[in-house]
Amino acid sequence: MLSDCLRRAGAATATVATATVVAVALTTSMAAAGPPLAGSGPPASPPGQPGQPGPPGPAGPPSSTPVVSPTPQSMERIGPDVVVPGRVEVVTGEHTDGPALDTLVDLLREHGAGRVDVVDEPHGRTPLTVHLGRAGRPDIDAALADTRAPDSAEGYALRVDRAGGRLGSVALGGSDAAGQYYAVQTLRQLFVTTDDGDHRLAGVAVSDHPSMPLRGTIEGFYGQPWSHQDRLDQLEFYGDVKANTYIYAPKDDPYHRERWREPYPPEKRAQLAELVDTATANHVRFTFALSPGNTICYSGADDRAALLEKFQSMYDIGVRAFSIPLDDIELQFGCAEDRERYGEATQATVGRAQAELLSYVQREFVATHDGARALQTVPTQYGDLKETPYKQAWREHLDQAVVVMWTGNAVVPRRITVEQAERISELYGREVFVWDNYPVNDYGNTRGRLLLAPYDNREPGLSDHLAGIVSNPMNQAAASKVAIFGFADFTWNDRGYDARSSWREAMRYLADDDPAATEALLVFGDLNHLAPSFGEPWQPQAPALAAEIDRFWQRWSDGDRADAVADLRAYAEKIEAAPATIRAGAVDPRFVAEAAPWLDATELWGRATLRMLDALQARLDGAAGDAVRLKAESDALAEDAAAVVVDPPVNRWGRAPVRIADGVLDTFLVELGLRVEFWDVVGDARNLAPAGTASASSVEQDLDRLAARHVNDDDPNTRWASGYDDDSWVQVELPSPSDVVAVTVSWESACADSYRIETSADGKTFTTAAEVTDSTCGLDVIRLDTDEPVRYVRMQGVQRATDWGYSIWEMGIYGTPAE
Repeated sequence: MLSDCLRRAGAATATVATATVVAVALTTSMAAAGPPLAGSGPPASPPGQPGQPGPPGPAGPPSSTPVVSPTPQSMERIGPDVVVPGRVEVVTGEHTDGPALDTLVDLLREHGAGRVDVVDEPHGRTPLTVHLGRAGRPDIDAALADTRAPDSAEGYALRVDRAGGRLGSVALGGSDAAGQYYAVQTLRQLFVTTDDGDHRLAGVAVSDHPSMPLRGTIEGFYGQPWSHQDRLDQLEFYGDVKANTYIYAPKDDPYHRERWREPYPPEKRAQLAELVDTATANHVRFTFALSPGNTICYSGADDRAALLEKFQSMYDIGVRAFSIPLDDIELQFGCAEDRERYGEATQATVGRAQAELLSYVQREFVATHDGARALQTVPTQYGDLKETPYKQAWREHLDQAVVVMWTGNAVVPRRITVEQAERISELYGREVFVWDNYPVNDYGNTRGRLLLAPYDNREPGLSDHLAGIVSNPMNQAAASKVAIFGFADFTWNDRGYDARSSWREAMRYLADDDPAATEALLVFGDLNHLAPSFGEPWQPQAPALAAEIDRFWQRWSDGDRADAVADLRAYAEKIEAAPATIRAGAVDPRFVAEAAPWLDATELWGRATLRMLDALQARLDGAAGDAVRLKAESDALAEDAAAVVVDPPVNRWGRAPVRIADGVLDTFLVELGLRVEFWDVVGDARNLAPAGTASASSVEQDLDRLAARHVNDDDPNTRWASGYDDDSWVQVELPSPSDVVAVTVSWESACADSYRIETSADGKTFTTAAEVTDSTCGLDVIRLDTDEPVRYVRMQGVQRATDWGYSIWEMGIYGTPAE
């Protein structure tokens, strides 16, 4: 879309144990179940020895209540923590979900229960009894007490309490099988490990259900698809975070798009079958997508039969959800049958042809196959809010059962609001299903980037107007978990979602609850925080680092210069140390492998920052020679950092330089370096450009968001862009004549092969101060040697590097006002 504009081996059905099972065998490791997001609490009484009931011991006082993700609709502390003893009784019933039971047994054994008895009625012979099954079962209702069990799909109620006397009781009641499974996923996060290694369950009551029916991902990007092992790992992750949807739609799978009529080879079909089984075991709907729009004859009997035959082959391996995306194609007819039936290709006629094909598949395949979910689709007009003949045709001719996807009011929208959702529902005549293009990084503006910012800028209340939201992730599967974690949180409870809190929990999940690794991931994530779009980024770059830099400059200007350097040094040390901490073993190894070049670059940037701060401190101490040497070391490290590339690439943008906090950290180091370099020449040299007035020879399409004023607004997330002309220029008029020692040009991808930096005292007569023929297409630093003060500084284009115009995020002008 963008390039063009086994945890559970057990059955998924209910499992009933009709006799006591002693020392139940594990079906999987805790690594598959995900890390227990534990809190800490006061010491607990020792549990019984493995295989022995042991004394129940007193209830522990309440610990701090653990954080649960996704955020429950209702969760409250009702009493003290419950000790996990050496023997636990699990009561099941006719409708107990198999995967939920498997996961529950694993969790109990992992947290100190050496013996787990699975029974069909409570015996009361163990210190802790866990009731698992469908809400409404008498023993579950009794154990839930006054905790309400929602009657909505996938809902559940959970209660951890002290029963009669000193016995512990846990009730897990689901409105359906998925609800039971999600109750266990919440319980996973309620285990509290004390300092001496004992385990408890936080005494809480939870009543919970999802706000949106469809939640998960669509593997819909261009470039190298995920590997089979990536997909298996993702499906298990979705189970952990209560996501229920995975749409298989990789653009570069030939059997998905160009060769859609052909059956999958046996080996690939076997892999798909394993994915379906793994999805089912994790309560995820494996949705098979076929994208025939480039070559299909919409009304042709042969193509309709081929489409149904391909779907039938997937139904036979267990697929029950299907999609026909019609994105990134031309509105045209490719066969005589369509032209004879509909006439010449127009928005209205092609829209009708598509709608009739989709309705045919819904009627003739989905409606006739037991258990099949409503057909999903992506319209060709998927990213706007305009009324068109195409959308009108879909309203008139598309079966009401078909679920329509939409990307927002742009391909990569800055925001999605309730008002927009209401409008698109009117245009397509139904609630839409949002395909949200984040954190996908298959388009030019994401070149060289991992996108690790949290999911954000989506309005609470969207759940009242949407069928759901899925993330289109990156080619890097494990790194995509940061954003997907937020998607799962938001779609489960959009009104209770907090982006920053969810982001921390995502990093804690990836770090297997290791505190040091969590903090390191947060630092690393901040350096990769930029969320691009096809215009301005919709999330800023490195906001935490930028705030640290702002504090530095404030203290510097207040005269607290040594303290400013010392405080920023502490954060720079975190940057340098983060990669080693992330690689130390606690963090998801798939994430570590995918992030390797970015981790390499981060360590170098951290070292470069430390050396530059040393150089600045040397200047403050009057050690000019040390300052020059340390600055040179910093410059060399920064050059090495900028030279780190992604290779071999998995993205369509190919071998590319790694982007780390660009526009924030690199610019800051340049500014510090110029102060160190020109300390005795112009004194406290600073960036004079933000105080000036910008103008330009042209602005791309006269768009205000690309106006000249953005070239010196001190915001690395806005830019100026010219018309499509080699001779275009942009200039900044300074408030007063100034001694200028350097100019920086921070290029967007539409950069220059060659350009000149020109200066003028009066704005009429310009002198060439520097000619640049080796632009980095990143951050260019041009040192000037001007004899007289200047008032105007201009970037005069000579030769564009692309078919676009010139595009600059920021132009910096460093020096001091002349006396």
